[in-house]
Amino acid sequence: MASNFDFQLILAAVLLLGAFASQATALDEEPSMLERHEKWMVHHGRSYKNDAEKAKRFKIFEQNVKFIESFNKAGNQSYKLGVNKFSDLTNEEFKATMLNEGKAPPRPRPSKPASLLNESLAEVPEYLDWREKGAVTDIKNQGYCGCCWAFSAVAAMEGITQIRTGQLMRLSEQQLLDCNLKNYGCRGGWMTWAFQFIMDNGGLVMDSDYPYQAVQQSCNAQNSGNSAATITGYQEVASGESALLAAVTYQPVSVILTHDGGMFQYYASNSGIFSGNDGAGDCGSGFRHAMTIIGYGTSDDGMEYWLAKNSWGTGWGENGYMRMARGINARGVCGIAMEASYPTA
Repeated sequence: MASNFDFQLILAAVLLLGAFASQATALDEEPSMLERHEKWMVHHGRSYKNDAEKAKRFKIFEQNVKFIESFNKAGNQSYKLGVNKFSDLTNEEFKATMLNEGKAPPRPRPSKPASLLNESLAEVPEYLDWREKGAVTDIKNQGYCGCCWAFSAVAAMEGITQIRTGQLMRLSEQQLLDCNLKNYGCRGGWMTWAFQFIMDNGGLVMDSDYPYQAVQQSCNAQNSGNSAATITGYQEVASGESALLAAVTYQPVSVILTHDGGMFQYYASNSGIFSGNDGAGDCGSGFRHAMTIIGYGTSDDGMEYWLAKNSWGTGWGENGYMRMARGINARGVCGIAMEASYPTA
């Protein structure tokens, strides 16, 4: 029979082992996050200039991951967040890098008044995806140059060109960035100014003839010759989602979103339908971003959405695309239905 002394020794050993196990578990938490960061770096091809920068980025990554997991656990919205290519940036860094702030040049107005296509909406299909009709090129990446306006305008022009000719061409954003001087280059601009330039210039060349560099340079006249496609004009869409829906049934449409980064930064694969920072379409203010609406539909649970093409590469969103809630407020989610435009062929 064990003595009381032996029993006390056994109890002390058990308590000691428990303490070690608890300490090991606590120590395992940080390496787990470190391991996630290392894997994330490999997946996104990220490297840092020194250990201090890496430590700084790890802390930001850790804070963002905890925020994402807390948001998803709450389950209060129609979408979830996910770790993506921007997960080692603070919100302020994200806004400064990927969004446009400040005054933009005045928008040029179409030479003729806009007409609402499909005014009755009687012929509008319940679902549309211009990718399935061959009118959308693959996802592009603007990099750290705020020329989303050029990518949106080019995507809309690529769409109408394919619809008109049957040929899908990758047209040049860099030509717009370098040569369309009424816009602000990497500091922002309007798609309507881009469309006006394309008309005045007699079209755009292929991306292969004037490749994207992610920085504004001097206009290369030699590369700007021999336009591959052109347009005859452009139109602004009347405000409101009904007008936007009517326009999208005919072609991809350029739109401007107003938001403050917020949840937009963490929209990732299989996130669901984005419904704003508050779930009711409000996305904050102060910053602008341009995208291209390439379709719309209704989810299995009955939520209507817009299908948007972005220009942040395939490492953001649903392989570079985004589903945004449709019909949740008068302006559209992030004001998506207030400043839309499209080129005419």
